[in-house]
Amino acid sequence: QVQLVESGGGLVQAGGSLRLSCATSEIIFSINAMGWYRQAPGKQRELVAAITSGGSTNYADSVKGRFTISRDNAKNTVYLQMNSLKPEDTAVYYCNADALRITPRDNARDYWGQGTQVTVSS
Repeated sequence: QVQLVESGGGLVQAGGSLRLSCATSEIIFSINAMGWYRQAPGKQRELVAAITSGGSTNYADSVKGRFTISRDNAKNTVYLQMNSLKPEDTAVYYCNADALRITPRDNARDYWGQGTQVTVSS
């Protein structure tokens, strides 16, 4: 069973930076888009940033200019560089892989990481 393995969360002061990483646990055939979502206590999960296999990106308005998503297709890894962090960025961050195929004959399906906590203190 393929898993998405996340790393890089933690506690940081406002204005600081963190870099999240997410990689597949084994070699897979293909992934369409990869992205990061977040969920704060009492709130719905929301898209933070996404990147297609071709490199097109999409960001939530609240993180534009502060966060940068990137991807290494050869390693099936996606990164989220988070700069100028604010207390309102505090949440559990989840990695998502859209339309992942383990082999060419597999049906595509979505996968989620287990989540990594990001806490920004004021």
